[in-house]
Amino acid sequence: MSLCEGQQVELAIEKPASGGRMIARHLGQVVLVRGAIPGERVKAWIERAEKRLAYAVTREIVDASPDRRSGIEDPLCGGALYSHIRYERQLAIKSDVVRDAFARLGRYPIDEPIAVAASPEEGYRMRARLHVRGGRAGFYRENTHQLCDAAATKQLRDDTSTAVQTLAAALHRQQPDAAASIAVTENLAADERAAHVELSPGGTVDVTLLEQAAGEAGLRGVSAREHATGRLIAAGAPDVSDPLRDVTAGRCEDGAIRRHAESFFQGNRFLLAALVRAVADAVGGDGEILDLYAGVGLFSIPLAALGHLEVTAVEGDRAGGADLRENARAQEPRVKVHVAAVEEYLASRKRPPATIIVDPPRTGLSKEVADRLVRLQAPRIVYVSCDPPTLARDARRLLDGGYRLSALRAFDLFPNTPHVESLAIFDR
Repeated sequence: MSLCEGQQVELAIEKPASGGRMIARHLGQVVLVRGAIPGERVKAWIERAEKRLAYAVTREIVDASPDRRSGIEDPLCGGALYSHIRYERQLAIKSDVVRDAFARLGRYPIDEPIAVAASPEEGYRMRARLHVRGGRAGFYRENTHQLCDAAATKQLRDDTSTAVQTLAAALHRQQPDAAASIAVTENLAADERAAHVELSPGGTVDVTLLEQAAGEAGLRGVSAREHATGRLIAAGAPDVSDPLRDVTAGRCEDGAIRRHAESFFQGNRFLLAALVRAVADAVGGDGEILDLYAGVGLFSIPLAALGHLEVTAVEGDRAGGADLRENARAQEPRVKVHVAAVEEYLASRKRPPATIIVDPPRTGLSKEVADRLVRLQAPRIVYVSCDPPTLARDARRLLDGGYRLSALRAFDLFPNTPHVESLAIFDR
């Protein structure tokens, strides 16, 4: 008999699933359970049931794992679905998730555990988007539009949370409900902090209001973009920067990477330099480096500063592309920038570079991009991924195209959440 919503069942938890739940079975039906740990027996309440699959939440621990600990009060806030798991076990689970994705979706079994670089669990996040409602800012609870307290997750520094709350309240006093969300960004040292306000439909602000709000919140600057015209309104300096010596853990002495609060940037202050160094080590050798989905230049700029003479960086996002252009100026002529969609750029690309770096969004590579990469036949592809399933899918495309997987490791950029960053190296 299939499970039904509202039913309570006792389950033996088998292994982790991508996305934060754990896999169990009931009379042959797969159950994805929240709040459990592999090896445990739990009593779980069925939230939703389909013909072959059910979703459940742990209500009672029958046989607890030695890795169980007290988690945050609301694990759905900020996606802290692993907070009840001892941190060392979290790393092992993330290794298993990556391996499972490669085995199932990539049809490429990996026998050995994958090394996952650890991070401090609190205050690691230097970039976040918080939703705003009634002058209050917070995360959304998983799969809802219910606002929750971002500070309680400890992902952000306390002073960062305070700054965002102060900004939201200041904006609301003058223009109620004008702000839909706030993207906050800060540098590694947390001595520079800026924000970008996403306006509600019909919401308006002016420079004077942004200046006042930024002053109250102690921010370098605040920006917003008009819905109708796309015009950027900026008060102060809504950007932050890091010296390349910090971004590369001392490998570069001169230069900096600057980015606006509107632009994407990797979020973990403790592992950023380790990730950059790992990519730099993976590139090695001479010849052109093609950096696709380059963002503001997190990899391109350090690579040029480290002595690579030919770096081509491609970024399709308007804000990120503008920051990339500015960051590249100090490294000209070593860095050439193309602000264009990756598909558009690759359509006219014929000559293979020595190395291709790809750091795509969570959706991974489009089929068009994957096919064009295979046709380019670059000797090496360095793939930075924030999603194991799409990485495994794209790995299979590259393997079928004549590449081999030379190395695979991971970085825990978001402790206490199911997210994990992977770095894969493919050679031909």
